[in-house]
Amino acid sequence: MELTMNTYQNKAQETAIYPRENNMDLIYTVLGLAGEAGELANKVKKIIRDDKGILSKEIKDALRAELGDVLWYIAGIAESLDISLDEVAFKNLVKLQDRQERGKISGSGDKR
Repeated sequence: MELTMNTYQNKAQETAIYPRENNMDLIYTVLGLAGEAGELANKVKKIIRDDKGILSKEIKDALRAELGDVLWYIAGIAESLDISLDEVAFKNLVKLQDRQERGKISGSGDKR
C-alpha cells in the first residue's frame, strides 16, 4: 500500500481523542510531541549506556515505534494549524534545497 503524508494525516485523525476548542488541540499535540521526542531520545541514550552503541533489530523496532508516535503528534499539530503534511514536507525540502544551493546548509538560525 502506498501512503502519502496527507493520507497518514487523515487516518491519524481518526484515532485522535483530545479537546479541540480554544486551541487545546494545538497545545495537546505540541506537548505530546515533546513527550514522545523525549522518549525517543531516552531510548537512544540507553543505546549508548546499555548497548555500547549497537543497534539490534529489537532496538530498531522500538525506535520505529517511537518515530511513529512522533509522526502521529506532528500530524495532529499540522491538522490543528490546518496545514497538510504534504505541504510541510514539500516546503521543508524547498527550504533545504535553497540553503544547499547557497552553501548555507550548515550553521544555525532559521533565516540562513
